[in-house]
Amino acid sequence: MQEVRRQLDYFDISQICDSGQCFRMSRLEDDSYAIIAKDRYLRLVQNDNECLFYCGEEEFDTFWKQYFDLDTDYSAFIGQISPRDKYLSQAAAEGSGIRILRQDLWEMIVSFLISQQNHIVRIRRCIENLCIKYGEERQNFDGSRYYTFPAPEALAFLDEEALKECNLGYRSKYVVRTAKSIAEGQVSLEDIKSLPYRKARGELLKLYGIGEKVADCICLFALHNLEAFPVDTHIRQALEAHYPKGFPKSRYKGFQGIMQQYIFYHELMGNR
Repeated sequence: MQEVRRQLDYFDISQICDSGQCFRMSRLEDDSYAIIAKDRYLRLVQNDNECLFYCGEEEFDTFWKQYFDLDTDYSAFIGQISPRDKYLSQAAAEGSGIRILRQDLWEMIVSFLISQQNHIVRIRRCIENLCIKYGEERQNFDGSRYYTFPAPEALAFLDEEALKECNLGYRSKYVVRTAKSIAEGQVSLEDIKSLPYRKARGELLKLYGIGEKVADCICLFALHNLEAFPVDTHIRQALEAHYPKGFPKSRYKGFQGIMQQYIFYHELMGNR
């Protein structure tokens, strides 16, 4: 079994797993983590700053390093937090191991369509059901099975209610219609990837079922538009409680989304 060992600061796989940005990442019984991204499977073990990636050096360098955004210095972002902002300083300290993953655009579109009026455990279950039924079966290094994320073409010509079998509920028609618009060429994912944040967000808002929060989540977690600042119930409550005059986005211009993740994680874990 091939493995890559790295010493990483500002990286905590448990925090990333619980940060609400990725739904195909899970903690295993031996405290390692399984991550499925596109058609790849990774097992990761972390002890303090030492991380063991079960993959080859080439795969690590060409895929997982970018996926985990390992070339970015997150200490620089945390260092710009105002020391007078005790709330954000605490949130960043608690979630300092979070990194914004560079995930697949199509997978994030579907994931955050499913996320509406939903919670993380159920979103993960829905996506697992979807992958088992419509993805491709693969084997990982120990011979166990996993499933790739289904391509738009695999979902595009289903009945709009078909994905209710995967527990998507009313979101089934959102996913099927969006898959159809992509498979038939009405929407180009490659074109969206090439656009700056505001224009990409505008194109995403044209897709059936996508509102402002979902569009911002997709921009942040797939397109790596770090200025995107998704506002859901957790964030709205935090802003009302701690930033009655509005969050100081101008101070964190260009990386507001990282601050959003610290706040989201702090609020989510504080409510457990």
